[in-house]
Amino acid sequence: MVLNPLDGRYKAGLKELNTLIGEDSLILNRIKAECLYLLALSKAGIFKLTAKQTEKIKSFTKPDEISAQTVKIIETQGYKDIKPTRHDVKAVEYYLKDLFTQNGLKDKTCWLHFALTSEDINSLSYAVMIRDSLEYCILPALKTICLALDNLAKEYAGDVLLARTHGQAAVPTTFGKEFKVFSYRLNRQIKQLEKQQISCKFSGAVGCYNAHKAAFNNIDWPEFSRRFIESFNKGRKCKIFLWEVSTQIDPHDTYAELFDNLRRINNILTDFARDMWQYISAGLIKQKAVEGEIGSSTMPQKVNPIDFENAEGNLGLANALFDFFSRKLTVSRLQRDLSDSTVLRNIGVSLGYCLTAYNSLKKGLGRVKPDSAAAKAEILNHPEVVAEALQTLLRAWGREQSYEKLKDFTRGKKITQKDLENFIKSLNLNKKQQKVLLNLKPLNYTGLAAETARKVFL
Repeated sequence: MVLNPLDGRYKAGLKELNTLIGEDSLILNRIKAECLYLLALSKAGIFKLTAKQTEKIKSFTKPDEISAQTVKIIETQGYKDIKPTRHDVKAVEYYLKDLFTQNGLKDKTCWLHFALTSEDINSLSYAVMIRDSLEYCILPALKTICLALDNLAKEYAGDVLLARTHGQAAVPTTFGKEFKVFSYRLNRQIKQLEKQQISCKFSGAVGCYNAHKAAFNNIDWPEFSRRFIESFNKGRKCKIFLWEVSTQIDPHDTYAELFDNLRRINNILTDFARDMWQYISAGLIKQKAVEGEIGSSTMPQKVNPIDFENAEGNLGLANALFDFFSRKLTVSRLQRDLSDSTVLRNIGVSLGYCLTAYNSLKKGLGRVKPDSAAAKAEILNHPEVVAEALQTLLRAWGREQSYEKLKDFTRGKKITQKDLENFIKSLNLNKKQQKVLLNLKPLNYTGLAAETARKVFL
């Protein structure tokens, strides 16, 4: 039995994300952080390790599922002679002390979690998990969507579509250009997302390095922490950095920046999903029927836009969490309160809703095809959409009251192509001007739509 659909209905599409930012991942990253910190202390000359001891501790930085389970047992039930800690980070320390002892490193256990507070380890662990989730799951999914939109833009660059503003017939555009609108918007946000940096703090109980300085006054601890955090960036695009002035916790300002970036992305994709829903509803975009798929339990003919509907719902859930995170995590009473802790545990949930939505959009994009014939039929039923061009050309030729004349002729009226031609002929134009206006047709009045759809924007 599962409570959350991310662990049930959508679990199959979230396997990699779950390994990167799930509960076990938090524990395993804490273990890794503790071990690497101990090795960094040794490298700084605070104590000595033999080459063999160093390699043994390095092997502990690759913990497995059993390690995570043991830490949970220490926290909740007790383990060997260790009573239940009811403290998740202290459980990691005690797990490592036991592991060190079993591997001939008992005399080094005093350096585990040396001068640190839990939030030093937590802050680094969350930063690593968020960074990994972005690089390995979120960004690749978004780039796949962006590429799919670009490919559709190129393929249907010249396929005419009646644009609607305020829900009313406006002027012609093309399917390709409308796909390009979203790939352009999405690509811009992806570039910003790739540049997001994630902060963490690593400066002791209330951010002053009190215990560090008391024990080793000769060490430049801020520089030590900065270099230690930077060591986690080797070969990585998304960077983690040390927040240099903090309380007991990282202020999470960079988290808010990241979540707001993702929220903007999700708003763009919600906009797209809703537009696709309407195009499908209007019969302007068709969906490929998937063999074995059922659209309705009673209406066998239906091919519902379920992928776009699923995406919209999950994007909304993700954004609700992101909005809360941005407001909540950047506020803490005095030097810290614990209310952020339970909230932070749900970051993976928000990213899970994102990835579920992105997976749905990828499926949806893979089965849609504009119905160019239906789009042409619709636009030919609205010859009045060239009224903009007519009044603009007339004004360019110095004809007064051009807009008003077209308004009186077209606004709120149903006119035919023949009506439009007769109107043009009544304008007392020279032959060249009349020919220009008569040659204006809804199907060729698309401006730079096709060129825009095909253009590569850097």
